[in-house]
Amino acid sequence: MQTGSLSQSLRLLAACAILFAATAARAQGNYEIQVYGADTEKPGSLMTELHSNFTPEGQKYVVDGVYPTNHQEHETIELTQGITDWSELGFYIFTSEQDGHGVQWVGDHIRPRVRVPDSWHWPIGVSLSTEVGYQRAVYSPDTWTWELRPIFDKQLGRWYMAFNPALERTFHGPDVKLGMDFSPGVKVGYDFTKVISGGIEYYADYGRFGDFYPLHDQQQQIFAVTDLNVSPKWEINIGVGLGPTAGTDHLIVKGILGRHWDWGDWRRHKN
Repeated sequence: MQTGSLSQSLRLLAACAILFAATAARAQGNYEIQVYGADTEKPGSLMTELHSNFTPEGQKYVVDGVYPTNHQEHETIELTQGITDWSELGFYIFTSEQDGHGVQWVGDHIRPRVRVPDSWHWPIGVSLSTEVGYQRAVYSPDTWTWELRPIFDKQLGRWYMAFNPALERTFHGPDVKLGMDFSPGVKVGYDFTKVISGGIEYYADYGRFGDFYPLHDQQQQIFAVTDLNVSPKWEINIGVGLGPTAGTDHLIVKGILGRHWDWGDWRRHKN
């Protein structure tokens, strides 16, 4: 890569970081449990996803007015529209269902993302997303939050690796004075066949930079996952996660069902 192209790449990513920081989710929560890859949705294409997560063993008591997570089922709709070859815009609708509360709307988030274009020929995938949104206080005491998520990934033969060192901040709620949290996500996968991939996903919230929570209070989740590559149009991910620390829900089951819709193909067929 030429020095000028590299310099241009770094300036673009830095500018995006500054822009997005001026506009983060305190812990990813159990609504959309996913380690992102660096690719963005292609222009003219819409990705629709349903994230389904159930907590068989979680927090059993109301804490600071927040509903317990035990036996909560979360259904999240994620819509991602490709804008250019290097950018996309995502939108989330979070819901929760639980005995005694029925089906409830939890909140909404919006997520723009940009990536390093393929024409730059970087050796790894790199993108940067930001996510800002609202969630009701009975589900999160921090109602307005913001996230800045650098994304790095690489395919090496049958192996796939992704790293999301997310930074999270509260804009309205009890944690507003705590500053930036460090909440990394990691995925390591292996293609057993062209259709079936298996791997491990790791999620954490370590707490504020320079003053991490004690291990007892950190949120950490380890998922055994399976990805089914049945078609380029479909995304299927299922997994079971364990929380080894006291500050984490101890057992979660998750699934992601997604489909790519190419509006260009739709218009051609219509005509």
